Amino acid sequence: MENADLLIRINQHYSSFSKGQKLLANYIMENYDKAAFITAARMGHTVGVSESTVVRFAYALGYDGYPELQRSLQELIRNRLTAVQRIQLTSELEPDEVLTNVLKSDIANLRATIDTADSATFNKVVDALFTVGKVYIVGMKSASPLAEFLGYYLGFVLDNVITVNPSFGDAYESMLRIGPGDLCLGISFPRYSTRTVETLAFAKSMGARVAAITDGVFSPIAELADYVLMARSDMASFADSLTAPLSLINALIVAASLRRKDDVHERLDKLESIWKRQKVYISSRETPAERGK
Repeated sequence: MENADLLIRINQHYSSFSKGQKLLANYIMENYDKAAFITAARMGHTVGVSESTVVRFAYALGYDGYPELQRSLQELIRNRLTAVQRIQLTSELEPDEVLTNVLKSDIANLRATIDTADSATFNKVVDALFTVGKVYIVGMKSASPLAEFLGYYLGFVLDNVITVNPSFGDAYESMLRIGPGDLCLGISFPRYSTRTVETLAFAKSMGARVAAITDGVFSPIAELADYVLMARSDMASFADSLTAPLSLINALIVAASLRRKDDVHERLDKLESIWKRQKVYISSRETPAERGK
């Protein structure tokens, strides 16, 4: 079922719904942003019907169950919500439920990412890292830490990595020499950054290959990409869930390092000597008094 026509389907089936199902339909139509992130039991309690009525309502709309209906709602709204609306969603959670619900949500995102993982495309991206001229990594707004993390660790493996940092001037200035034979790896999750989309479009117009790390095939950067790696980022909060995206990025780093195990080992061995001399990290054998010297 297409996510975009969910509300249309509710309208089309409305006359055939039971009294309880009509209450659910009205609630979803008026509060679909909240309905997308509450359990079937919570929705039933809010509307005044049983949990089983909520499940039967999902079946009546053609879904395999309530989780599928909920995912459809989440897809419907994921790029429509403002930061204010997202924080309002968080207020729907009971304070003593927050930790458990957030952790469960992250676990669900990881499981969904595993279920949709495309190993063939993943391996093609890893291959590209070693066959292209330059690797440009682009991630803005909430995706910026992911881009920095990927660029930092790939730098231990490859000599051709450039992390495009928009805080140090226009992104295009960092990509003036991009062209055929290069790879631009973009990272973006809802709400998608317009500048990330524009930067990837520029890279493609210059003849570079484009890889996207994003949440689905309908993402605006997926439409530009030669390779799409997907990770779920659903979260009922103004803060994005980056657990699954970070795990996917970790997998890229590990896969790349395994291609050059000896080189990576040699580089890290040299760095360890430098870090030790410069006391970059605290030694586990140092006492607090020794650290202060």
